[in-house]
Amino acid sequence: MNLPYFIARRYLFSRRKQHVINLISGIAATGICIGTFALVVVLSVFNGFDGLIKSYFSQLDPDLRIIPREGKFFDPGLLTAPILDKIPGIAGYSAVMEGNALLAYEERQFIATMKGVDDRFHEITGIDSLIIDGQFMPGGSGECFAVPGQGVAAYLGISLGFTSPVSFYVPSGGHSASFAPGKALKFGSCYPSGVFALLEEVDASTVFVPLAFARELFEAEGKVSALEVKVNPEFPVRKVRKTILEKAGDHFLVQTKYQQHDALYKTMKMEKWATYLILAFILIIASFNILGSLTMLIIDKKEDIMILRSMGAPEEMVRKIFLLEGWLISLAGTAAGLLLGVLVCLVQIRWGIVPLPGEGSFVISAYPVEIQIPDLLFISGVVLSIGFLAAWYPVRHIGGRELRFNPAPKKND
Repeated sequence: MNLPYFIARRYLFSRRKQHVINLISGIAATGICIGTFALVVVLSVFNGFDGLIKSYFSQLDPDLRIIPREGKFFDPGLLTAPILDKIPGIAGYSAVMEGNALLAYEERQFIATMKGVDDRFHEITGIDSLIIDGQFMPGGSGECFAVPGQGVAAYLGISLGFTSPVSFYVPSGGHSASFAPGKALKFGSCYPSGVFALLEEVDASTVFVPLAFARELFEAEGKVSALEVKVNPEFPVRKVRKTILEKAGDHFLVQTKYQQHDALYKTMKMEKWATYLILAFILIIASFNILGSLTMLIIDKKEDIMILRSMGAPEEMVRKIFLLEGWLISLAGTAAGLLLGVLVCLVQIRWGIVPLPGEGSFVISAYPVEIQIPDLLFISGVVLSIGFLAAWYPVRHIGGRELRFNPAPKKND
């Protein structure tokens, strides 16, 4: 029998002489339970939003995006035939040209990102699945058709009846606005053929047009701002990216899906772990109850300590009794918090009982939740470590004098 564990358990669940100590121990376990529960739920919600945003962006973002290291445009012929066409694992690529433009529709105006795409763009991305009205027509019929995002279309009041075109204005590179105001802007127009919806950050600022139309407005004939590459699922994206970088040299950047929104993902990660640190700090405060409970218990059990020491119990065994009691308190709180947190997350995943505020403002109606095993293990390790330190301090420092046994000296006859 493990004697220190047996005695620690008896002390923990004793109902005699130490009601106040048991109450403080219960409060400590409850505080750890609530803190652990909050960590599980909050981190799972962060994981849910992270996964949701990645899944939506992946529908429009290519596997790899090649952009020039310097400058805005480049000649795609430097990469396509000599490099991309010869790399195994590349399923296809599309040329795009991107830049800001002033949109005008009837009496309304709006500044948006104009993205010129070629006929292969819908094969590289999932744009077809994002169309909520009309269809994606990048100028294949000879006419110029535009596909604005839902937010852009709503602001400009665009309808798909082909009655009025959308006008695009971009600064002209060859004229000065002060000397030739009429020639300071390049002008073109396209009829709206469809509307797409993704996330507000994208569909409230983006409009797709034919690549030839964008080249004409930006006065960049034969140039592109990026090449978007689709990788064969059988090939690792990292390996294909490494091959492109080796062959393309230092003149180009090759971005993965996550690197294309690097700032967004870094911000989300920082917010997640900042929240984690705040909740962990609250747990540290809650663990002071363990320190107080064990301190009072050590003082209350002076007689028991003396009896154990007089029976030959080593000092380390007596220390282990109180250390185990602190561990039992933190373990009980951690286990209860993990179980309750996982249960609430599973209920939210299954039934979505907690809705998002602002009806109709988001692509989903309830808070997204994703439970990740590494997070649960990390939470358990940190909470149990905090509980261990809270139990170790009073046993090591406050209880030192009580744990020493000095037998009474023998009287001389």
